[in-house]
Amino acid sequence: QGRMWAYTVGFTVLPHVGGLLGWLINRKQISVWYEKLKKPSWCPPRKMFPLAWTVLYTGMGYASYLIWNDLGGCSSKAIIPLGLYGAQLALNWAWPPFFFGARNLKMALIDILCLDGLAIGTVCSWYPINKVAALLMVPYLGWLAMATCLTIRIWKDNPEQKPGKSE
Repeated sequence: QGRMWAYTVGFTVLPHVGGLLGWLINRKQISVWYEKLKKPSWCPPRKMFPLAWTVLYTGMGYASYLIWNDLGGCSSKAIIPLGLYGAQLALNWAWPPFFFGARNLKMALIDILCLDGLAIGTVCSWYPINKVAALLMVPYLGWLAMATCLTIRIWKDNPEQKPGKSE
């Protein structure tokens, strides 16, 4: 029981690691390249993203702890629910390097569409195990829906330049 707080903190902090690394690596691209992109009027302000991701990562991290705890740790029962979670988290972390780093809007779109499927699969696999954990993921699914629509619009409204053209 004395170590449980460390597991709780570890699972809760884990999603933030990739998000923070993605921001650190891509922060210059965000302020320069992203600002020049054509974005829809409903695009959230840039300052909203760090706040939203802090709340979402905290909720999903704590939810993953609840699932891990309810399934008795890294048991055979945990392979699918935590495997889906890990896979969607990896795609979540991969999106900023595709979008901001490589400026590859098509790959970012493919990534987020796959991410959507894995995130939905995660929630569906979690619901029978722990309804609170599944419900903690609902705001994330909502934000992903908006982010997916935003990615589609940015991809459609900003045709990628052909190699050799300057920016």
